[in-house]
Amino acid sequence: MITVFALLLAFQVKHFLADYPLQSPAFFLGKFRRGWDFLPALAAHALIHATLTSWIAAVAGASLGRCLLLGAFDAVVHGTMDRIKAGPRYMGRWKPLTATEYPASTPAQKLGNKLFWNALGFDQMVHHLTHYAVIWWLVS
Repeated sequence: MITVFALLLAFQVKHFLADYPLQSPAFFLGKFRRGWDFLPALAAHALIHATLTSWIAAVAGASLGRCLLLGAFDAVVHGTMDRIKAGPRYMGRWKPLTATEYPASTPAQKLGNKLFWNALGFDQMVHHLTHYAVIWWLVS
Protein backbone atom coordinates (compact mmCIF):
# COMPACT_ATOMS: atom_id res chain seq x y z
CA MET A 1 0.00 0.00 0.00
CA ILE A 2 2.82 2.43 0.78
CA THR A 3 4.20 1.89 -2.72
CA VAL A 4 0.83 2.58 -4.33
CA PHE A 5 0.36 5.80 -2.36
CA ALA A 6 3.94 6.91 -3.09
CA LEU A 7 3.31 6.32 -6.80
CA LEU A 8 -0.01 8.19 -6.64
CA LEU A 9 1.81 11.14 -5.08
CA ALA A 10 4.65 10.94 -7.63
CA PHE A 11 2.21 10.92 -10.55
CA GLN A 12 0.22 13.81 -9.10
CA VAL A 13 3.40 15.90 -8.87
CA LYS A 14 4.47 14.70 -12.36
CA HIS A 15 1.12 15.74 -13.82
CA PHE A 16 1.32 19.19 -12.26
CA LEU A 17 4.91 19.75 -13.41
CA ALA A 18 4.35 18.54 -16.97
CA ASP A 19 1.02 20.30 -17.51
CA TYR A 20 1.84 23.62 -15.85
CA PRO A 21 5.42 24.76 -15.03
CA LEU A 22 7.03 22.72 -17.85
CA GLN A 23 4.39 23.57 -20.47
CA SER A 24 5.52 26.63 -22.39
CA PRO A 25 3.08 28.99 -24.10
CA ALA A 26 4.29 27.55 -27.44
CA PHE A 27 3.22 24.06 -26.31
CA PHE A 28 -0.08 25.23 -24.87
CA LEU A 29 -1.08 27.44 -27.77
CA GLY A 30 0.31 25.07 -30.39
CA LYS A 31 -2.08 22.31 -29.34
CA PHE A 32 -5.01 24.44 -30.55
CA ARG A 33 -3.76 24.84 -34.13
CA ARG A 34 -5.77 23.56 -37.07
CA GLY A 35 -4.74 20.85 -39.50
CA TRP A 36 -1.51 19.11 -38.55
CA ASP A 37 0.21 22.30 -37.34
CA PHE A 38 -0.56 21.24 -33.76
CA LEU A 39 1.68 18.15 -33.95
CA PRO A 40 5.14 19.57 -33.00
CA ALA A 41 3.82 21.32 -29.88
CA LEU A 42 1.69 18.38 -28.83
CA ALA A 43 4.49 15.86 -29.45
CA ALA A 44 6.93 17.91 -27.36
CA HIS A 45 4.40 18.17 -24.54
CA ALA A 46 3.62 14.44 -24.67
CA LEU A 47 7.37 13.69 -24.66
CA ILE A 48 7.70 15.54 -21.35
CA HIS A 49 4.96 13.33 -19.91
CA ALA A 50 6.64 10.21 -21.33
CA THR A 51 10.01 11.17 -19.88
CA LEU A 52 8.65 11.84 -16.40
CA THR A 53 6.57 8.65 -16.42
CA SER A 54 9.64 6.67 -17.47
CA TRP A 55 11.68 8.25 -14.66
CA ILE A 56 9.05 7.39 -12.07
CA ALA A 57 8.89 3.83 -13.39
CA ALA A 58 12.69 3.58 -13.19
CA VAL A 59 12.72 4.79 -9.59
CA ALA A 60 10.01 2.22 -8.86
CA GLY A 61 12.38 -0.47 -10.14
CA ALA A 62 10.90 -1.24 -13.55
CA SER A 63 13.11 -2.63 -16.30
CA LEU A 64 14.26 -0.28 -19.06
CA GLY A 65 11.85 -1.88 -21.51
CA ARG A 66 8.90 -1.45 -19.16
CA CYS A 67 9.93 2.15 -18.40
CA LEU A 68 9.96 2.98 -22.12
CA LEU A 69 6.69 1.15 -22.74
CA LEU A 70 4.91 2.94 -19.89
CA GLY A 71 6.32 6.29 -21.02
CA ALA A 72 5.11 5.64 -24.57
CA PHE A 73 1.68 4.59 -23.28
CA ASP A 74 1.40 7.81 -21.27
CA ALA A 75 2.54 9.92 -24.23
CA VAL A 76 0.04 8.39 -26.64
CA VAL A 77 -2.92 8.64 -24.27
CA HIS A 78 -1.97 12.11 -23.03
CA GLY A 79 -1.33 13.43 -26.52
CA THR A 80 -4.55 11.98 -27.89
CA MET A 81 -6.64 13.35 -25.03
CA ASP A 82 -5.02 16.79 -25.24
CA ARG A 83 -5.73 16.97 -28.97
CA ILE A 84 -9.36 15.99 -28.45
CA LYS A 85 -9.62 18.62 -25.69
CA ALA A 86 -7.90 21.37 -27.71
CA GLY A 87 -8.78 20.53 -31.31
CA PRO A 88 -11.02 23.20 -32.84
CA ARG A 89 -13.20 20.50 -34.43
CA TYR A 90 -13.52 18.64 -31.14
CA MET A 91 -13.80 19.83 -27.55
CA GLY A 92 -11.64 22.88 -28.32
CA ARG A 93 -14.59 24.58 -29.96
CA TRP A 94 -16.06 25.35 -26.53
CA LYS A 95 -14.82 28.43 -24.68
CA PRO A 96 -14.83 29.47 -21.03
CA LEU A 97 -16.51 32.66 -19.91
CA THR A 98 -15.18 35.01 -17.27
CA ALA A 99 -17.33 35.99 -14.31
CA THR A 100 -17.84 39.37 -16.00
CA GLU A 101 -18.87 37.85 -19.35
CA TYR A 102 -21.21 35.20 -17.97
CA PRO A 103 -24.22 37.37 -16.91
CA ALA A 104 -24.50 39.04 -20.34
CA SER A 105 -23.77 35.91 -22.38
CA THR A 106 -26.22 34.16 -24.66
CA PRO A 107 -27.67 30.73 -23.85
CA ALA A 108 -25.36 29.26 -26.53
CA GLN A 109 -22.32 30.87 -24.87
CA LYS A 110 -23.42 29.58 -21.46
CA LEU A 111 -23.77 26.08 -22.92
CA GLY A 112 -20.30 26.42 -24.47
CA ASN A 113 -18.93 27.47 -21.08
CA LYS A 114 -20.51 24.42 -19.40
CA LEU A 115 -19.20 22.12 -22.12
CA PHE A 116 -15.71 23.66 -21.82
CA TRP A 117 -15.55 22.88 -18.11
CA ASN A 118 -16.96 19.39 -18.65
CA ALA A 119 -14.33 18.78 -21.35
CA LEU A 120 -11.57 19.99 -19.02
CA GLY A 121 -12.82 17.71 -16.26
CA PHE A 122 -12.99 14.75 -18.67
CA ASP A 123 -9.43 15.51 -19.82
CA GLN A 124 -8.17 15.49 -16.24
CA MET A 125 -10.03 12.27 -15.45
CA VAL A 126 -8.45 10.52 -18.45
CA HIS A 127 -4.98 11.65 -17.35
CA HIS A 128 -5.54 10.35 -13.82
CA LEU A 129 -6.93 7.04 -15.09
CA THR A 130 -3.84 6.73 -17.28
CA HIS A 131 -1.68 7.15 -14.19
CA TYR A 132 -3.71 4.54 -12.32
CA ALA A 133 -3.16 2.10 -15.19
CA VAL A 134 0.60 2.80 -15.13
CA ILE A 135 0.68 2.28 -11.36
CA TRP A 136 -1.23 -0.98 -11.73
CA TRP A 137 1.33 -2.19 -14.31
CA LEU A 138 4.17 -1.17 -11.99
CA VAL A 139 2.90 -2.98 -8.90
CA SER A 140 1.43 -6.11 -10.49
